[in-house]
Amino acid sequence: MRYKILTVDDSKTVRIIVKKAFKGYDCDILEAANGVEGLALAAKDPPDVVLLDITMPVMDGVEMLTKLKADPLLKSIPVVMLTAEGGREHVLKIAKIGVRDYIVKPFKEELLVEKVMRIIDIKPLSEANQRTKTIFDPAEILVVEDKPAIVMQIQDGLKHTPWRVHGVSTTGEAIDFCGRTIPDLVLSSLSLPEDGGFTLFRMLRTNIKTKFTPVFALVVKTETASQQQALQVGFSAIITKPIEFSELESRMAKAMNLDTSLRYYSLEEGTMVLRLPETVGAVTINEVSGYMKVKVSTAVDTGVSRAIIDVSKLKALDMPVIKLLFHFMQTCAEVSIQYILVGNAIVAKECKGFEDTKNWTFFDSVEQAKASYKSEPVPAAAPAA
Repeated sequence: MRYKILTVDDSKTVRIIVKKAFKGYDCDILEAANGVEGLALAAKDPPDVVLLDITMPVMDGVEMLTKLKADPLLKSIPVVMLTAEGGREHVLKIAKIGVRDYIVKPFKEELLVEKVMRIIDIKPLSEANQRTKTIFDPAEILVVEDKPAIVMQIQDGLKHTPWRVHGVSTTGEAIDFCGRTIPDLVLSSLSLPEDGGFTLFRMLRTNIKTKFTPVFALVVKTETASQQQALQVGFSAIITKPIEFSELESRMAKAMNLDTSLRYYSLEEGTMVLRLPETVGAVTINEVSGYMKVKVSTAVDTGVSRAIIDVSKLKALDMPVIKLLFHFMQTCAEVSIQYILVGNAIVAKECKGFEDTKNWTFFDSVEQAKASYKSEPVPAAAPAA
């Protein structure tokens, strides 16, 4: 999945500079002229980084930042503030709201790219044109942690993935490992003796082979000072203990630029199939939504005109999931793709409790749904107005 960078600035010149700076990299640039437009774009198509100007009409950067961090689905998006020279102190004052970094205008394109590369692992287009790795490809993960129980916990939490998780307990062992095998991602504890986590980070960044390797900081949730220091020096992400593994896996996949769409989307016998897992949280919703437009467009380009929405594994139905399904239905309807639903008794029953879904009908299996397409057209559930 291509990274998305949202630039929110009332200056068209600045937005042009941002687009030019990232022209040679594998990423998409989204543009907004004020905070209202920026929030709307972020909600519709969540970016991986927001470049946010402070002084803007309609809604300024401080207000947008506050609203962004108050939204459970958007609060984790890293924000880099853009400010004039006189506004430097202002940025530092609002850092507690959740600013990852800041840049003083006017700025050089190289500095902008460097700041963003500390947050997401964007690649030059020449590298990006190579085969895209997926969530089902193997990867080498290095965990640097002197508490064996934590290493075992991470290995167990990621055992369902094809990733090989290696554990070492010291900075020296980590450097030796990297000398033999270049890891795809490193998780380093910040509680190592003598600031070993920060020492390791600096050593990895000075080695040409690991300069762009994503490095996550492992830290106790209450250690806010260490978290802030890690963000300032450039760690790719902060993972707090106790670890929430669905979020960790998603952030690791994104940092390694892995295509996670195959978890949800597939093309089968001329039909696009969207499958949702047993439980659907914010991570899943963001991933499904992030791939939706490109997957539907690709399906249309390959001649696909029908889709199956498979929610048969769902254990419960709630409004965020319903909104996600309506989003998919509307996206399909916009390009004249017909869609039908596959569900289970629990989902069918819960649909009756919502006005917008009470008339939805379900097939019992994907195979049955495919067979219905082969026999005769079946009316699709209509999205809400």
